[in-house]
Amino acid sequence: MSTSGTPGLDVLRVFCDAAGRHGNALGVVREGARFPGDAERQALAARLGYSETVFVDDPERGVLDIRTPGTALPFAGHPLVGCAWLLDLPELAPPAGPVEARSDGEFTWITARAAWAADRVPVRCGSPEEVEALPVPAPGGGWRYAWAWEDEAAGRVRARGFPGRGDGIDEDEATGSAAIALTAHLGRALNIRQGRGSQLLTAPGPDGLVELGGRVRFAEGPR
Repeated sequence: MSTSGTPGLDVLRVFCDAAGRHGNALGVVREGARFPGDAERQALAARLGYSETVFVDDPERGVLDIRTPGTALPFAGHPLVGCAWLLDLPELAPPAGPVEARSDGEFTWITARAAWAADRVPVRCGSPEEVEALPVPAPGGGWRYAWAWEDEAAGRVRARGFPGRGDGIDEDEATGSAAIALTAHLGRALNIRQGRGSQLLTAPGPDGLVELGGRVRFAEGPR
């Protein structure tokens, strides 16, 4: 649905729980050509204030431009899962490279290279309670993805993500790239509960690939 007075803007929640709650907000500008300038796009992403905003430059080929409130990104997990659901394409084309996409009805999945998420370094904590008690770090310390096992045998993880960029996003509700990095680090499929209760599913694949999946909903109902 169009919100915030921005033409063609859809606002999604990506990585919702089984009841459709939580999820990380994502702005998707379907007609990226309406905002052709780099500075214009960055200003809009800053004004909207979502963890990421995506400009769709070619809806048939899935060419995307991903922005945080402060910079452009070559790759990000929750924007790609959200756009895969919204655009219903078998492949997306962010700056990092081609990303396969699919849906199984409940979950939308992408397959991406773990190397694209190498800056999301996981930091292991001793327990889920320790993760939940962490204060938000001061900006400038780099990305921190704190995690602990909830049930190691079942691959269940409790996590929180702190971008540390100083751009107004003190804590990320659900971070697909960090989930990919953690999956590559551990070498196993994971069921991650992040933030207030968002759910991210992952599975490692061959040749440094990781599959990432989650539920997507419109933030305020479909248009």
